[in-house]
Amino acid sequence: MSQLVTIIGGSGFVGRYIARRMAQAGWRVRVAVRRPNQALHVKPYGVVGQVEPVFCNIRDDASVRAVIAGADAVVNCVGILFEKGPNKFDDVQAEGAGRVARIAAEQGTKTLVHVSAIGADAESDSAYQRSKAAGEALVTQHFPNAVILRPSLIFGTEDQFFNRFAGMARFTPFLPVVGAETRFQPVYVDDVAAAAAKAMLEGAEPGIYELGGPEVASFRDLMQRMLGEIRRNRVLLNLPMPVARLQAGMLDLAQAVTLGLFTNSLLTRDQVRNLACDNVVRDGAKGLADLGITPTPMETVLPSYLWLYRPGGQYKAIHESASRLRKG
Repeated sequence: MSQLVTIIGGSGFVGRYIARRMAQAGWRVRVAVRRPNQALHVKPYGVVGQVEPVFCNIRDDASVRAVIAGADAVVNCVGILFEKGPNKFDDVQAEGAGRVARIAAEQGTKTLVHVSAIGADAESDSAYQRSKAAGEALVTQHFPNAVILRPSLIFGTEDQFFNRFAGMARFTPFLPVVGAETRFQPVYVDDVAAAAAKAMLEGAEPGIYELGGPEVASFRDLMQRMLGEIRRNRVLLNLPMPVARLQAGMLDLAQAVTLGLFTNSLLTRDQVRNLACDNVVRDGAKGLADLGITPTPMETVLPSYLWLYRPGGQYKAIHESASRLRKG
């Protein structure tokens, strides 16, 4: 019988790419998610019955134990960018990560891959980054041979970064930028998936790997790159940190006073704290090269999905080509 991997959060942005790679490698894939009926898009990644969405609540021992049972490998991709309802940073990214590692160890799972984030730091001003660091510590405590992946900003067809700002650029003459000079090292989502697959298929050395692409760029540079791809001219409005904190505080307050009826997914105070710090691979850190993976440049991927936001959409390139022919 083929080997089985359980991917917790396997229908999300990163998880679906890992699921596809493992299915292509011939593994059975158990995609553990909160809403299996909304994860049916993963089923065609393999033959009939090879990839199956199942229910899992990472905050519950019994639920996690049920989806890990019998798995040769486990990948934890669960993470949140903002707190909503019962989903708090510590509950999901710290205690949840520890729960997965503890139960995987109890059940004799051979391989555990944990997806964290660059910037995880127990001393950080950001609750998000502190919870990531706490999760890593619990994973290492319960499963010392785990492979921990720390990606920088992840880009790809379904990303919530370039898509979000490109969508805004269609309707507004300016784009607000918080932390314009903060540096990122964007990494392609399928490179992150390749790193996770390497750990399971080839037995990568345990420890932390920081994953970044071939280019380091500021937030402002990334916005300019995106605007060039969608062929739109927009004013980049740099919001000073005090102004950003005030705006984020008002949005957080709106979520509090409405008892969660309004969810602040726009800009939180914790996100402002994150945007004050660079998000790049540290000197000397293990990374994609140590896994035998060549990082994918943004220029080879961004045009494949940002064309949607161009004036004229897919026909914009045709118009540009025809214009050049007329000039010739």
